[in-house]
Amino acid sequence: MENRFRIKKIQDQDRLRIIDFIVQHWESPIIISKGKEYPVDQLEGFIAVQNNTYVGLITIDIKNDECQIVTLNAEIENIGIGTALLNRAIDYAIENKCTRVWLVTTNDNTPALRFYQTRNFKLKALYCDAMEFSRKLKPEIPLYGIDSIPIRDEIELEYLLSDI
Repeated sequence: MENRFRIKKIQDQDRLRIIDFIVQHWESPIIISKGKEYPVDQLEGFIAVQNNTYVGLITIDIKNDECQIVTLNAEIENIGIGTALLNRAIDYAIENKCTRVWLVTTNDNTPALRFYQTRNFKLKALYCDAMEFSRKLKPEIPLYGIDSIPIRDEIELEYLLSDI
């Protein structure tokens, strides 16, 4: 498969395909972050497209002067899809006069922690046992995640746009 892909802004006609893509990766079209529900089909973001197939997706929520990354998925790793989507979201946050870009991941998600920290995101906060509440909102969240690590905590990372 050729490694070329393009990044495009989410449009209304993409919403149904986005739901399918998110359900494939997250078990539900609803994402829970810090106790808040995010219906992904209502979020802004960007899609990586290759041969008319979605190979990556980043969804974001801009509130006030902050841009939250709600989801980021790449179908093919290590060819730059995640980085391209992240960079486009950061550019979009700057265009919208945001002061920071932030996200929440779970304690088991060591690949995400590595990915974001190597792209200058800093650990901001730890929400111990936050997943207990999240599972009340979304029972599909598994008890164990990557490498059979118990999924218990949420970790907030941030990228201050004043740092660039």
